[in-house]
Amino acid sequence: MEIIVLAINAILVKNILLAQYLGNCPFMGVSKKMETAMGMGISVMFVMTFATSFTWLFHHFFLIPMHIEYLQTIVFILVIAALVQLLEMVMKKVMAPLYNSLGIFLPLITTNCAILGVAVLVVRKELSFMDSVFFALFSAVGFTLAIVLFAGIRERFEISFIPKAFQDTAIALVTAGIMALAFFGFIGIDSALKI
Repeated sequence: MEIIVLAINAILVKNILLAQYLGNCPFMGVSKKMETAMGMGISVMFVMTFATSFTWLFHHFFLIPMHIEYLQTIVFILVIAALVQLLEMVMKKVMAPLYNSLGIFLPLITTNCAILGVAVLVVRKELSFMDSVFFALFSAVGFTLAIVLFAGIRERFEISFIPKAFQDTAIALVTAGIMALAFFGFIGIDSALKI
């Protein structure tokens, strides 16, 4: 039951994009087409889960024992950047077709604040290792859900009449705000599940 609550919480109630406002750069920049949004979502799922796992281990087995927790942000950024570089090299050698389809998104993931945000959140919430991994995975699923829904809506904009003042970024921001309000409605589910 606790995993279900964690999943609903991370995917719907505290969606990393629409409730916590992390990762908005790729949300706006890569969501014009469904294919690119899905590619970014899958890439974020993989990197967020592994980055959170590695940063949790690094924090608990290196930073805390050495009493250098104040270096957390710098170390986490380095770990995430190294993981993305390693992932890029492995994919280029082993899975060339997948690298060609996702390769453009991998450098963007290094600078995605949602990845760092989830890594910091699990440390602040003092989650166990397994809860941290699940929280990261479910947060990435929430990221993917939000960006794919947003891409679907933005694709509809191409065939819809939109007044000139609202075209492009303006309508995207208004739509993102309406989506955030819609996801805000899931707050009641979270409190109902905890009873």
